[in-house]
Amino acid sequence: MLVNFTSMLKDAYSRHIAIGSFNAYNYETIRGIIEAGRQMGGGPVIVAFGKKYLDNMHLADAVAIVKALAADDPMEVCLHLDHCSDIDIIRQAIAAGFGSVMYDGSALPFEENAANTRLVCELAHAQGVSVEAELGSLAAGDRSHEGTAEDREKYTDPAKAREFIERTGVDALAVSIGTVHGLYKGTPNVRIDILKEIDAQCGIPLVLHGGSGTPEETIKAAIANGISKINVNTEISVYTVDKIKQLLAAKAPHLADLSKLEEKSVTEVVLKYMKFFRNE
Repeated sequence: MLVNFTSMLKDAYSRHIAIGSFNAYNYETIRGIIEAGRQMGGGPVIVAFGKKYLDNMHLADAVAIVKALAADDPMEVCLHLDHCSDIDIIRQAIAAGFGSVMYDGSALPFEENAANTRLVCELAHAQGVSVEAELGSLAAGDRSHEGTAEDREKYTDPAKAREFIERTGVDALAVSIGTVHGLYKGTPNVRIDILKEIDAQCGIPLVLHGGSGTPEETIKAAIANGISKINVNTEISVYTVDKIKQLLAAKAPHLADLSKLEEKSVTEVVLKYMKFFRNE
């Protein structure tokens, strides 16, 4: 069944586990993510569809596919608009049937980010839609499909995070503690000490972007200190593309075979992450 992410993240926060938010780009990737949730015994799972993938699929198409695959299933599935700084597109996603939206004002000054996030919360909450926002910013790593090479790490200020939450009413806050969009170019330096302070100040579900390639022990420490939602994008793409390359190198397959391989590969990556996000 389709839900927003509020209840699933509150439950994850109280139990010190995390819900994976996995990026999808088309029918096969959506189906692969939902199949992983089923193989895990029924989710919950977040299907993330980013603004930058609107060239791949319209908002209404994403909603229609998720509804067709999950609406009659007891498993909780949230369709989430990821990394969107355009409030008009957020309005469209809410109207189309997305269960949650992310307003990304992390590149803006604090006051403007807070004011815009407050507006998005008012729009979304009136329709029963959850809202994620971001404070701080991530650098871009290798093979990143988010942000730009000019992006620089800016750690989230714990005191500012508390003020931001109080002023906006946001349901979940994405924080910057040293992860990157994409794959790490060197040894990760994830600041769990900063995360602990943010969690102590805020007391709501926190979000970690840049889950791909982050060491398992680091992710477990993050989950123990307030991270309740973890985004995975790059590894889904890298792993699946590599599998397709291997098949193409071996033979000239039918396009239908590539489609099935894409779905299977996505499921394998999502299952890997879902298992240790939940300490299983």
